[in-house]
Amino acid sequence: MKLEKHLENLRETLAVLGECVQKGLYTERQRTIGFHCSAGAVDLVEVYLHRDHLIDPGKQLKHDWFLSLRKAQERLDVDFPHKQRILELLLDIETRRDLLCYGPPQEKEMVQKAIGAFNQLKALLESTGVAYE
Repeated sequence: MKLEKHLENLRETLAVLGECVQKGLYTERQRTIGFHCSAGAVDLVEVYLHRDHLIDPGKQLKHDWFLSLRKAQERLDVDFPHKQRILELLLDIETRRDLLCYGPPQEKEMVQKAIGAFNQLKALLESTGVAYE
């Protein structure tokens, strides 16, 4: 996927998450939040890796790679700054994704933790110069 498409998807994710948080729709939109945290996190990391030419332009990351740290490290076998922390945050987001998207209704705190992990990842990647505006 082209870098511009990742940026477009990321802007959509940020808008949707912003609307959900602003309206306090944590439990009413938990599936939407779970999906967008997961998809947005992968888009953020792809923007970072493509921007710095750390992965092939045609390589596309899959959200389910981040259900296990071992699998993530195998699939993403390049070194880059903050890799361990990025993988930890992706793992946190992804393990919450299925519960939020397919599980029973969750408490507000669970949804907030997913958004918090996404925001931590976003802040970390922004500190490396990732821009999406």
